[in-house]
Amino acid sequence: MSDVNVPELIADMWEPLNEEQREFLANHFTLQNYKKNEVIHCEGETPKYLMCLLNGKVKIYKDGVGGRSQIIRMIKPVEYFGYRAYFAKEDYVTAAAAFEPSLICLIPMSAITTLVTQNNDLAMFFIKQLSFDLGVADERTVNLTQKHIRGRLAESLLFLKESYGLEEDGSTLSIYLSREDLANLSNMTTSNAIRTLSQFSTERLITIDGRKIKIIDEEKLKKISKIG
Repeated sequence: MSDVNVPELIADMWEPLNEEQREFLANHFTLQNYKKNEVIHCEGETPKYLMCLLNGKVKIYKDGVGGRSQIIRMIKPVEYFGYRAYFAKEDYVTAAAAFEPSLICLIPMSAITTLVTQNNDLAMFFIKQLSFDLGVADERTVNLTQKHIRGRLAESLLFLKESYGLEEDGSTLSIYLSREDLANLSNMTTSNAIRTLSQFSTERLITIDGRKIKIIDEEKLKKISKIG
C-alpha cells in the first residue's frame, strides 16, 4: 500500500489544512484492507474512526424484523462514513461491511475533532457532508416507503448505475449484487426482487446473466421509478 497517495485521494479534506495540520493528519491515519463480506463496524459499537473508502465498495445496513436486513446506503470511492454517530455522541445505529475487497483510510475521531476546532473550512466541509447525506436519506426514505415494488427496484438499479457506473460495454452495472442484497437495497423480499427482475427482463428493460445486470432501456426505468 506504499503507492497509495492518500493526500491526493482525500484532497477535499486535505486542501483546507495548513502545513502543520497536514503533518498532524499524516501522522494519525492508517490504511486497512477488508476482505469481501468482512464487517467493518457493527451496530451498537462505539465509533472511534472517520472512515474513507479509497478503493472497493461498502454497504451501510441495519438488521430489521425477522432477520431481514435493510441496506441504508452504498459507499463508493472516495466517500466518508462512520463519523456521524461520534458527533452525535451515540453508538452506531447501523453496521458496515465490504461488498468486495476494499481499502479504507481510518482517522481517529479524536484527531478529527482537534482539526475541526482549529480549522473552520474543515468544519464546514463536514457540515456539508452531513447535510448532503441527510438529504439523500430523506429522499430515499420516501422512495422506499411510498413507491410500489416496480418503482423501488427501478430506482435501485438507477441508483447503482449512478453510484458505481457501467462496465466498458456502456450498459452492464459495475457492481454484482446477490438477489438478497438487491432486495435489501429495495426494501422488498428476495422473492419479490427475483420476480420483478424477471418482469423487467421480459419487458426488455434489462438483461440478466447471473449477478450481472445490463440496462437496456434506461428511460423506461426512469419512468417506472418516477411514477412509483
